[in-house]
Amino acid sequence: MSDTEKIIKINIDEEMRSAYIDYSMSVIVSRALPDVRDGLKPVHRRVLYGMQDLGVYSNKPYKKSARIVGDVLGKYHPHGDSSVYDAMVRMAQPWSLRYPMVDGQGNFGSVDGDSPAAMRYTESRLQKIAEELLADLDKETVDFSLNFDDSLMEPTVLPTKIPGLLVNGASGIAVGMATNMPPHNLTEVVDGIAAYIDNRDIDVAGLMEYIKAPDFPTGAVIYGYDGVKEAFETGRGRVIMRAKAIFEEIREGKEAIIVTEIPYQVNKADMIKKTADLVNEGKISGISDLRDESDRNGMRIVYELKRDAIPNVVLNKLFKYTALQSSFPVNNIALVKGRPVALNLKDMIVHFVEHRHEVVVRRTQFELRKAEERAHILEGLIIASDNIDEVIKLIRASKSPDEARDKLIARFDLTEIQSRAIVEMRLRQLTGLEQDKLRAEYEELMKTIADLKDILGSEERRMEIIKEELAYVKDKYGDERRSRIEYSANEMRIEDLIPDNEVVITISHAGYIKRTSLDEYRVQSRGGVGAKGSATRDKDFLEHLFVSTNHNWLLIFTEKGKCFWMRIFEVPEGAKATKGRALQNLINLESDDSIKAFINVKDIKDPEYIENKYIIMCTKNGVIKKTKLEAYSRPRTNGINAITVRDGDVLLEAKLTNGTNEIMMALKSGKSIRFNEEKVRFMGRTASGVRGITLANPKDEVVGMICVESDEANVLVVSSNGYGKRSEVADYRITNRGGKGVKTINVTEKTGSLIAIKNVTDEDDLMIITKKGITIRMHVDALRIMGRATQGVRLISLRGGDEIAAVAKVYRDRDVEDEVELDEDGNPIVMDVTDADSDDSTEANTASDTDSSEEE
Repeated sequence: MSDTEKIIKINIDEEMRSAYIDYSMSVIVSRALPDVRDGLKPVHRRVLYGMQDLGVYSNKPYKKSARIVGDVLGKYHPHGDSSVYDAMVRMAQPWSLRYPMVDGQGNFGSVDGDSPAAMRYTESRLQKIAEELLADLDKETVDFSLNFDDSLMEPTVLPTKIPGLLVNGASGIAVGMATNMPPHNLTEVVDGIAAYIDNRDIDVAGLMEYIKAPDFPTGAVIYGYDGVKEAFETGRGRVIMRAKAIFEEIREGKEAIIVTEIPYQVNKADMIKKTADLVNEGKISGISDLRDESDRNGMRIVYELKRDAIPNVVLNKLFKYTALQSSFPVNNIALVKGRPVALNLKDMIVHFVEHRHEVVVRRTQFELRKAEERAHILEGLIIASDNIDEVIKLIRASKSPDEARDKLIARFDLTEIQSRAIVEMRLRQLTGLEQDKLRAEYEELMKTIADLKDILGSEERRMEIIKEELAYVKDKYGDERRSRIEYSANEMRIEDLIPDNEVVITISHAGYIKRTSLDEYRVQSRGGVGAKGSATRDKDFLEHLFVSTNHNWLLIFTEKGKCFWMRIFEVPEGAKATKGRALQNLINLESDDSIKAFINVKDIKDPEYIENKYIIMCTKNGVIKKTKLEAYSRPRTNGINAITVRDGDVLLEAKLTNGTNEIMMALKSGKSIRFNEEKVRFMGRTASGVRGITLANPKDEVVGMICVESDEANVLVVSSNGYGKRSEVADYRITNRGGKGVKTINVTEKTGSLIAIKNVTDEDDLMIITKKGITIRMHVDALRIMGRATQGVRLISLRGGDEIAAVAKVYRDRDVEDEVELDEDGNPIVMDVTDADSDDSTEANTASDTDSSEEE
């Protein structure tokens, strides 16, 4: 070793620590984390500034991406070309950024994870919205620093009128920390910032009234609100996202799940491949085919279901096992004055407003200085124009421009700048018109100067300017929210967001349900042309219609004795003319079960209400059960057992009562029983019930149950061969529960067995369906009231051994004209309401009218 060389011994532990900290801080500050003010990392900032340098504005021709990348590399970003090109590509992808900053032409990749074309093939220019980030950059609004080789200056931050950190988010992995910020809707963010400016004491909860949740570029559904709330309040949280999926009947009897939007940052091709693998492995059942039908018009992924598959069950499995449901871990870390800081929603808004305030102050100071400099020159020019002859004489007598300037300064007490402007003044400015323009410009400048000074002297005015500029941005670039918010079952906040308006719920005979605004069911005058009714499928018709409110509950009962819940606002919305959605697709119904009854309940959370309401159920074998509504006040996704149905039995009806109503049950053999519901004691939810009516014949069965609140309603019964009649409720005496009942229709070979009992009024309609598919609709008021034990009148003429299959009481839509029903031969079916077939004989078999002993 030479004498000039010297070895310095250092502690390797300290050196490693020092070097690693230097490296980590370089990564944190200069690479991985965004600045809280403009929301950009250095590479993104340099790309946008480099594009402005090249002049590739939104209204200029595209330039090759390679040219832009080369310019940014050579001037500002001394790293690999892929780092710059990848950053630029991401800023051009509409599925990556909520508001893209680069307008790309060519192949910039796809949501399937396809790589973009090489930079020599693609072209780029700035998006119009990106120009708002660079606006006023030439007005000394931000600090500049030397580039990597000290040859050029670059901005340390952009002035940005756009709250970039909130609207586009950011993600990055630094050393020992990471950031993952979700994008938000520009309209909501601007409204939130304006609310903060108006009220600096507003808290995060107040801001959340404006900024509801993140808004992802791929749309989809934000499932659950707890994670969103936590992220807004603390800066950390977990936002669960679900694909937007609908059920669609693709062909007769064949349904499919159609996905039109997927969660943010999910690779569509990978997701489909992994789903196919799970189907092949048997982990997900019920899917017969899976295909991607996406095109330039939008995304469409089709999961074709097997015929016995339950769509809701399959969809829940897809959410559980595939990326159709994924989460976005929010971690709001950004650079605040060069230091990484965790930020909540209000923090980000506060720092953005502070930045905009500084930009407005510096811009105003710059404009004021320029205006004062121009006014100073104009003062000199005006002095010269007022003394133009003397000025010309003085200049002509001077040997050089410098001498002329000195003489002007000495003669008119001008400054160096003013005298230079006078000497360089063009001859055309000597005209009278130009002199008038000078004075007008000076007067306008003085007003501008006064206004700029007023802005600098008033923080209130500066804040108003910030709000006005944000309002302009919102008006020009704001759009509707893409990501829908879906509140999970245990989050009742949704009630605060959905008005409790009155709606009409309609359910068709085939089980199609929809919710319609009550305003659509307008009242028409007599003689009106009518409105188009609900569009039902062939052989289907509207069976249930009731007015409810959005916050009410719908209880659904199946023949196996299960109960499902649905909030009224969860019922799919549809216009009056649409058919709605199949109810079995909305609940997890077993394939061998069917829906039997619906109950509209006001509130299952109000203790007083649920304690004083009861549900009465009856089965085919004559069992009746009464349970407090309170037992059904704890909803479960997969439903609960409402009644234990014994072997060989099925649930027929379920009614909501107040505890003092009367119950009527009818048998296939033509018998009926009427008793007060107080005779039935209430029991637990899993009980099977007690005997409501005794079946004298093992082949007999209950055909229906009605709940009578008063004697005003009539009892209507229909037999299988098309006979029926209407009787007064008072004709049926009140007995004890469990008796054999009294005759409600005189069943003969001609009438056939009893198949239905309904409580009706003159305002109701009756829909009768035969086994051969023929339907007839009639007004109840066309049937006269008859005695209890008569055989009734012919309601429909049946041909070729046909029988009645079902009878439904339906809503009479007075906006729709009656349709003429045709038989299988194409002839009109005429309702026979004559008394030719009636039998007004008195009740027979008195013994059969007596009640047997009560039996449980």
